[in-house]
Amino acid sequence: MMVPVRCFTCGNVVGEHWEEFDERANEGDEDPQQVLDELGVDRYCCRRMLVSHTDLVDVVSPYQ
Repeated sequence: MMVPVRCFTCGNVVGEHWEEFDERANEGDEDPQQVLDELGVDRYCCRRMLVSHTDLVDVVSPYQ
């Protein structure tokens, strides 16, 4: 799994929030905006980084 470690724009560390955000937002029970608010991710660039990230490992290497 490729995890976004730092925000490309501001350099803040966002990797520490990725797993919890991914689990909670992809279940569909919670709104991604609320999850980011609860995790304390306030900057727009960092929020965009987490919301727009897509794991490509499964697509790139389907034969494991």
